[in-house]
Amino acid sequence: MASPILTACSDLVCVIDDDSDIRAAMDSLLRSAGFGVLTFECPQHYLASEAADQAACLLLDIRLNGANGLDFQQELLDRGLNVPVILMTGHGDIQMTVRGMKAGAVNFLAKPCGDADLLGAVNEAVTLDRTRRASGRGEREARRLYDTLTPREREVMSLVAAGLLNKQVAGRLGVSEITVKIHRGNMMRKMSAPSLADLVRIAETLGVREVTAARFAACA
Repeated sequence: MASPILTACSDLVCVIDDDSDIRAAMDSLLRSAGFGVLTFECPQHYLASEAADQAACLLLDIRLNGANGLDFQQELLDRGLNVPVILMTGHGDIQMTVRGMKAGAVNFLAKPCGDADLLGAVNEAVTLDRTRRASGRGEREARRLYDTLTPREREVMSLVAAGLLNKQVAGRLGVSEITVKIHRGNMMRKMSAPSLADLVRIAETLGVREVTAARFAACA
């Protein structure tokens, strides 16, 4: 059952463990460190809650009653839920560790684990989640700005980001160099790109950099 109290401004850490004493101990420790905490007895309860999308870190026991934590870790990936996972077990082995790490676990803790080790692992996972979410917000904003470009401005962006000069872009598109300069200025303004380096980074993030043109520019 989920803990009833959650601090809205805290990073949310979720715990899935079928041992109620362990859930209670982790809840107390993590709250004392300033985290929001929700605990669950089984993966199904976790998936049924809003926490599946909100969690900044998931502490997941490998051996659960009627469930396998490693299988559930894979299910999260299949569902597109990229929460940083810390695996826990009192019966770990090398094969388990390798499988969990290959599936993207950020840490593997042997139970019982010390408070410092657990908090250190959680802090690392939460930091990764903050970076991931910030990157996602940046990509969504870049996509929103890209959607404001005209078709011609998008063509200019892909070629400029590939390293082509205005004259080369004009030749590829069959327009005048002055026309390219106008489209380029409008495009840079709309994309909020103060420099060519910023534009290249945005284009790569969106996957709109013209790779073929980049090879052409290198040979020009």
